[in-house]
Amino acid sequence: MEDLRKRLLKAEERIAYLGQIKEGIEWGNLPSLQETLQELRDAFYEHSQENLAERIGTLEESLAFLENRCEESLSSMERVRIVRSPLRFSLKDILENVYEEYTELGGEEDANIDPALVAARASISRRVKNRTIMQQVMVIGHEKGHGEEYRNGGSTKPWGNEKALRYMRVAETEGIPIHFYIFTPGAFPVEEYPGAAQQIARNLYVMAKLRVPMIAVTSEGGSGGAEAVGMGDMRLMFSHGYYSVISPEGAAAIEGKIREGAKLPKDLLENCAERLLITAEDNLRLGTIDRIIPEPLLGARRDDFSFFRQIKAEMIRATDEVVLKTKSLRAFRAYELKLEKAARAAGAGGDEEPRIDVSWELADDEIRRLLQFRSRKYRGMATQAYREHLSPYAAFYRRTGKGLAKLYYTFRYDILKSRHKQVKKVMQDVSGEGSVLIKQVTAPFSAAYDFIARKPNGRSARISTLWGSVGEDQVEYGELYTSSLANEDRTVSCPNAEKHGCKDLWVPDLYGEFCGVCENCGHHFPLEYQWYLRHLFEPDSIREFNADLASLNPLNFPGIDKKLEAARAKTGRPCAMITFDARVLGVDIVVAMLYSDFRNGTVGAAEGEKFVRACELARIKRRPLLSYVHTTGGIRIHEGTLGVIQMPKCTMAVREYIDSGGLYIVVYDNNSYAGPVASFLGCSPYQFAIRSSRIGFAGPRVIRDTTGEDVPPDYHSARSALQRGHIQGIWDRRDFRRNLHKSLMTMGGGNLYYR
Repeated sequence: MEDLRKRLLKAEERIAYLGQIKEGIEWGNLPSLQETLQELRDAFYEHSQENLAERIGTLEESLAFLENRCEESLSSMERVRIVRSPLRFSLKDILENVYEEYTELGGEEDANIDPALVAARASISRRVKNRTIMQQVMVIGHEKGHGEEYRNGGSTKPWGNEKALRYMRVAETEGIPIHFYIFTPGAFPVEEYPGAAQQIARNLYVMAKLRVPMIAVTSEGGSGGAEAVGMGDMRLMFSHGYYSVISPEGAAAIEGKIREGAKLPKDLLENCAERLLITAEDNLRLGTIDRIIPEPLLGARRDDFSFFRQIKAEMIRATDEVVLKTKSLRAFRAYELKLEKAARAAGAGGDEEPRIDVSWELADDEIRRLLQFRSRKYRGMATQAYREHLSPYAAFYRRTGKGLAKLYYTFRYDILKSRHKQVKKVMQDVSGEGSVLIKQVTAPFSAAYDFIARKPNGRSARISTLWGSVGEDQVEYGELYTSSLANEDRTVSCPNAEKHGCKDLWVPDLYGEFCGVCENCGHHFPLEYQWYLRHLFEPDSIREFNADLASLNPLNFPGIDKKLEAARAKTGRPCAMITFDARVLGVDIVVAMLYSDFRNGTVGAAEGEKFVRACELARIKRRPLLSYVHTTGGIRIHEGTLGVIQMPKCTMAVREYIDSGGLYIVVYDNNSYAGPVASFLGCSPYQFAIRSSRIGFAGPRVIRDTTGEDVPPDYHSARSALQRGHIQGIWDRRDFRRNLHKSLMTMGGGNLYYR
């Protein structure tokens, strides 16, 4: 009878689980099964054992039929509910069932730096012939728990991601692989140090060149929170998991323009989940993951022990594959043949795990190849999600030009660099000794020039500049851009008028000679991106490149094609990023600019590709790289994970550029939020903000929905970001050019060409 009672309890759990997936007990014949279950429970001891066993067996058969029917028609939103079920397995279940032993680091349970993220030193075993081989790994991942409130549902706080980074470095020091497990709906959106966005950016920056194999497995992957521990050499995903740019609820609120606190329509929620292509099959097809780990019917649960054996085999196999690729293709092919042989043996009733011994220790040349493979992997992601119209001739011309540029700049700055420094030193010595003679010869001519150029008041003529002086010869640049806002013949009030007593400002002056800045309190009114193009850089120095890269609608999201067309018509540009060569007070630089007019400066595959190419060009030409962020609203949700993957892809490009000796400067303006700040912008060692700009990971509404608390009005202000250490300084718009030039001349490595 005890066995029958356990079967009845299991049937009750299965009915409740189906009800969770279908969001109600009314689906199919679940109501009648629920009544049958209740009847058997109430009259459990009134039935004979044979009758009870027969009726429970019939109930189990009916449940199995329903489960199969549910599996065949699972929607994307139902997969989300499977992942969020408290019955689903968690990271601690994996640690206890996949690894032989483990030691949790950074605290345990609720006595932890951040219980939503677990780091553990673990060992995993494999059988080779008649012996067991133990291999050491670092396991890092999110822990949702099974109802424990202190786990925060796997939503990691900034200090949890900092803990993850710390133990990534430990694994690198010890030379052991890292196994990442992603179980998070998203990062916890708080700006307190080390900051949600900034810490994710730091993690990505370090992972880009971490010198050990990394395997990442996703169960629930919510945007930037997933990427904080997701930049793997091999990216796996559980078959019933989801990986998304945003939660379905968040996407529905944006798409439906739902008021805060209002209930989301169920149809809208289901449609958004489907359109975002968040399932494992979707992501495999898009190329954002490498392989799917199959799960049992309706997803694995914490007591599916055969599934844990499968995870173990998959993690060993994935780590082997990453390691063997660094050794030789021949070794990798031999391993694949052994895998095929083992699979055939498993099909014939043999052992399912290949008994192969692969050392996970890497030599220096193997580490170098590992980093090369990782770079190529992320460089090749999402290349199908943008459009570039190039004729065969133009493509050939571009490739040839790039190759010649590499040869030229390598010869000029790598080969001749040491010689150049020696010659420069000699010239300095010679010029120093000859300066007295030169001064005596040129003195009469200098005196004559000063007399001719003298003004009536006795002072030498100097051409004033809007930007302040950098040197005596600085002049105002060409014909300056006047904001179209200056055409409005009216006055506006400064937002700080009540606090600082600012007078009303006449619009033509405000957006003309005042540069959009209140003279009394320094408040910066927003200006168009064209203003910066004309005021910041020397005239006729801007040379745009990759201007034909265009944003697409790779997920075929309804209505987005028309919105993209409208953005192109409005701006005359194909995407939200402009990349160009320019010059600032004699210094040549490469610039990547995100601007607000095109879809609020959001980043998708086209913008990511343009940014990566800008990094590559700056590296080839040995020029500083400036990211000027006029505005960015984050990752473009309509490109799904093809947008999310731009976070590691672009950060990889930045890391390679900085490692080559480049100077990377980021300047924020207006509003800068979410994915770009949490990746390729936030990883810069030199980040500045124009006064009155706002910087953060998530907007006030998202923070309120997530934390249940309101944030103060200045929570995302540049001053608060500076106080937290997220940026390195605040610039006045009127001093932008002068401050940028000073940074170019004083920051970065000594091997920058213009030094």
